[in-house]
Amino acid sequence: MTPAGRMRFTVAALLCAASVLNYADRLALSVVSVDVRREFALSEQDYAHVVTLFLFAYAVMYAGSGYIADRLGTKRGYALFVAAWSAVQMLHAAAMGKWSLGGCRFLLGMTEPGNWPAAAKAVAEWFPPEQRALGMGVFNAGSAIGSAVAPPLVAWITLRYGWRTAFLATGALGAVWLVGWLWLYRTPDHGPTTAGPTPPADWRLVIRQRGCWTLILTRFFTDPVIYFVIFWLPEYLRKARGFDLAMVGQYAWVPFVFSGASYALGGWLSGRLMRAGWRLSSARKAVMLAGACIMPAALFAPFVPEAWMVIAAITLMAVGHSLWVANLQTLPADLFPSAEVGTVTGFTGMGGAVGGMLANLGTGWVVAHFSYAPIFVLAGLMHPLSAALTYWLLPNRVFEARLTNR
Repeated sequence: MTPAGRMRFTVAALLCAASVLNYADRLALSVVSVDVRREFALSEQDYAHVVTLFLFAYAVMYAGSGYIADRLGTKRGYALFVAAWSAVQMLHAAAMGKWSLGGCRFLLGMTEPGNWPAAAKAVAEWFPPEQRALGMGVFNAGSAIGSAVAPPLVAWITLRYGWRTAFLATGALGAVWLVGWLWLYRTPDHGPTTAGPTPPADWRLVIRQRGCWTLILTRFFTDPVIYFVIFWLPEYLRKARGFDLAMVGQYAWVPFVFSGASYALGGWLSGRLMRAGWRLSSARKAVMLAGACIMPAALFAPFVPEAWMVIAAITLMAVGHSLWVANLQTLPADLFPSAEVGTVTGFTGMGGAVGGMLANLGTGWVVAHFSYAPIFVLAGLMHPLSAALTYWLLPNRVFEARLTNR
């Protein structure tokens, strides 16, 4: 393996590890939500409000974190984000009620979104176009691994030492990652990008471009599906399917293991299609369409009789979303110059977080007044709708115009 190849492997591993921490930290609350709600006397609607504070801050700061990543550069920007969210995660241990818990979630939402634009910049810096989706897939696999690790880890710590210790322990892991990042990451020796500060992108010009507002729209519809799985799956299993905390720790990780493998598969597959002669745009959209076609499995989740069937349906949801995201999150680097990748990723992520925030409020109300069934039905339909929008609004000529201008 060449030195550049080894460095790409190192970068991918660091990005994957950061996403593991990011998702383990945000998922910790959902694992212990029933216990926290019981201690603080919170209803489902109260829990929805707490989660919404996270998503509101996440939506606002997603765009801001993209700008920060472009201004500070990959190395410094990423270090700042991870240090901040790890400290906030530990702060959760001091929560005393709904609003202090909500304040911690708000601060976590302000700090966690920086993971995504900073990682997108790192991938754009180190990976050529035919390997870029694989780099994004490996990076995104970390979110699935974190989601898989969190239920058994947080449940184990909570059962032995209490839920407050679980937040302290998961937050403290960020310091380990920071040492590795600051020691290992460096600027590429050649290529059009740099890891240092760059002139700010003109966000007003960026957001008016077809590629940007189309990706904002598609993420608005599809990101809420994975937010539902992250924030409501343990709650659903315990309230609607009779799981206890130990059972959540034993089974809730399963969808995320398959999701992690599917992130890497989705990234590899579009690169494989490109090497077989497919155009970049066709390869990306074909894998996204394949993931969208799997998502209607969600429609069966609330109606199947056995718990293992529920886990299987949700696993298919996670697999379909992972194939989708591995390529969707690569599109900013495909459509925009490096100096704008962080900004575009931030805006598109903000669209997804706004959609997640609105969907979360709706989920709390629907669950309180009806059941989880309407939520699963909507979750199964959003990706096929967004796939149709992507084919319509981002025809191949949009990608070809960008490639011609490089």
